Amino acid sequence: MLRFLRREPGFYKRTWLLALPIILQNLITTSLGFVDTFMVGLLGQSELSAVTAANTPIFLMQVIIFGLLSGLMVLVSQYWGKHDIEAINRCMGIALYTGVSIAAIIALILFLFPSIVMGLVTDNALLIQLGGPYLRIVGVSYIFNAASSVYVGTQRNTENPAMGLTVFTASMLLNTFLNYILIFGKFGAPALGITGAAVATLTSRVVEFLITATYALRNRRIPLMPAALFRPGTAFLGDFLKYSTPVLVNDSVWGLGTTLITAIIGHMAISEEMLAAYAIMGNIEKFSTVACYGIAGAAGVIVGKRIGEGASREEVYDVSWCLLLVTLLVGFIVSACIAVLLPTVFIPYLYPMFHLEGLSLRIAATMCVVFILMMPTKAFDITNITGILRAGGDVRVSAVIDVGSVWLVALPITALSALVFDAPVALVCLGIQAEGLSKMPLGILRLRSRKWINDVTREGTPPSASSEKEVSL
Repeated sequence: MLRFLRREPGFYKRTWLLALPIILQNLITTSLGFVDTFMVGLLGQSELSAVTAANTPIFLMQVIIFGLLSGLMVLVSQYWGKHDIEAINRCMGIALYTGVSIAAIIALILFLFPSIVMGLVTDNALLIQLGGPYLRIVGVSYIFNAASSVYVGTQRNTENPAMGLTVFTASMLLNTFLNYILIFGKFGAPALGITGAAVATLTSRVVEFLITATYALRNRRIPLMPAALFRPGTAFLGDFLKYSTPVLVNDSVWGLGTTLITAIIGHMAISEEMLAAYAIMGNIEKFSTVACYGIAGAAGVIVGKRIGEGASREEVYDVSWCLLLVTLLVGFIVSACIAVLLPTVFIPYLYPMFHLEGLSLRIAATMCVVFILMMPTKAFDITNITGILRAGGDVRVSAVIDVGSVWLVALPITALSALVFDAPVALVCLGIQAEGLSKMPLGILRLRSRKWINDVTREGTPPSASSEKEVSL
């Protein structure tokens, strides 16, 4: 295994230059999201649980957008290896049409039927009443977020992750500032509580879209080509559907499985305590995996570009293992750090800050212990599934591994332990994190087969002279 780590001079520097902006972006977003959770938590445990339940269908929308961007990465990273700017515009155009349309449909459902949607997540009448207004407003914000994310994803997959760092940092800072004003009624504004958090999110997403649109119109590195962007053509539509649809279905079905896990928690006898603890654990998990998603993003760009440049299968395979070993090491380091923080920071300071005490605190601590044990496998799976296998065009098999692990392992264990056998909380928490038990070995088998390495680009779309000139700038 150590031979995979011996790379050419400059390899690790280039990898971290790609990964670091993504890590920082995720870290800032997660940090501000944590602050948002803290602000809502100050309103009370019921309000925190209501927002957690309301964010469950929102999470599904986020997963769909992420799946769309992952499918976009398959094509864009390989076309970037060929410096085909026109093809990149065509892929981006199809992703924009698809993403905005899906987000608009889901937003309409959430706006018209918020109580019904909340009722699918929890049977607690108070949580449904509190979360409904929040859900109606936040859903609309993701129409703007879908458009912004497609362009930011295109820049990231063409080795410009710093653009996304700048845009989303500005958006999240504005979101946090507006949360402070609108949740608690500062600077003369009305105290809107949970609804204020939703208004803040919508406003920040609109500003995020305006910043992205301004940047796109002025950018010369990946210049917009309106003819290709707005009329991408049926050939590219077919390519996009071939490689993006499995990823989109994968992430959507995976997200649905995760949503059902939250719904199972919401129907337990101790649902309020479980949801409150789950909300805090969700933030800890996001913090813990920011580096893994950064490496996964860099891995997707590196592997896709190597394939687009015509590298041999063995070279691509060796590079992939190198990146996986790095992320596995990061996973072990993160586990060790959380193991130290749990008794020294989380239990005595963090959990009480969110009004977790008694049963809620014990549940949160148990969730954290289980996560510590599963973190290395999660780190490996993130880079392998969302970064490497997808960048090689292996969207169907990676989808089977990803979705099967949730629906055939995590979901049944959680449902049986929580609702049928009334098992101890530790077993319920194990069910929530259990997908890695099957995902990692299956992912390794697929990786070793080398069948996932495919050139998915379309021949006959060479970049124009002007495009080549723009790339060199």
